[in-house]
Amino acid sequence: MGWRGGAGVPAVWHEGGQDFHAGTPQDVRTVVAAMTSEVKDNLRYGAVPWARFHHAYGPGGDVPALLEKVRLGDEASDRALGTLWNRVCHQGGTSAPGALAVPFLIRIALAYPRHRTAVLLLVGAVARRQHFGDGSRTGLLRAGERDGSLRFGPSGYLETWSIEAARQAVAADADLLCFLLDDPQPAVRQAAAHALAAALPPPGHAPAALHTRLADEADPVTRACLVLGIGQLAWEERDPTTVAQLRDWWRVPGRPTDVRVSAALAWLCLVADPVPAELDTLLDTAVTDELTALLAPAPWLRDAQDGANDNGLLVCLTQMRNPHDFPWLTEY
Repeated sequence: MGWRGGAGVPAVWHEGGQDFHAGTPQDVRTVVAAMTSEVKDNLRYGAVPWARFHHAYGPGGDVPALLEKVRLGDEASDRALGTLWNRVCHQGGTSAPGALAVPFLIRIALAYPRHRTAVLLLVGAVARRQHFGDGSRTGLLRAGERDGSLRFGPSGYLETWSIEAARQAVAADADLLCFLLDDPQPAVRQAAAHALAAALPPPGHAPAALHTRLADEADPVTRACLVLGIGQLAWEERDPTTVAQLRDWWRVPGRPTDVRVSAALAWLCLVADPVPAELDTLLDTAVTDELTALLAPAPWLRDAQDGANDNGLLVCLTQMRNPHDFPWLTEY
């Protein structure tokens, strides 16, 4: 006896196995893949079947109006952006309408500067699993769910698909996000790196764009974001060249401390090795209260922080160096 949700919600169990209607109009990944450049570039919201999919508060048919209010950039747009975020990424959970919104959010961020940082942060949040408080070696740089895992959102829709569709949308528009890596505002560059890092593999030339920006970047928080982004793009494939490069970055004393520490975090996420004594020494001496406060705005560290405290870096180091104290993170 199988269970079925409402319209757009896949079947969960049948006697013969799982049936999720993959590749059909009920698969948000299929819908995102079918969105043409003409639809995305001209913000043709009406060409997208929003109401077929649900967010935390019901059918997604209200998303286009919210996107348009955000685009207009007037006083009402602040409230609209908050409402949009709450609907499509409720409590950090991705919804199918959120994935459908990603191509439009990227273009709104590119063309309309009023909410550029916040819109890019929303893209990065939608294109990642729920990850608040997880700064572990298995969680900090993991955008998608574990292979084969099935997670459902508040609407009953398969959230695993929604995350994959959002990451697919990011990968399709990686060139636009790469352009925003050169924005004059550091916060925009940080948010662009965070969003770009969620791209579904293969990463294309996104890693090269992050490396190019890093070579000229003077802002320490942005440098940390670029390094973490480089690490995240290599995370699923465990790219050996990136692993070696990150190890070199944290080992070279002449590099800025923000680069060495963020490279250490990324390297620990990409390898299963015990923390080397050399790295323990670096972390004990380099991670000060001042550095922790300085790097707190980095989206990865902000999401890992404990409550309202700006201690994301310390949370990450505690979880990474003492994984046995956090079994619920290593198993999640």
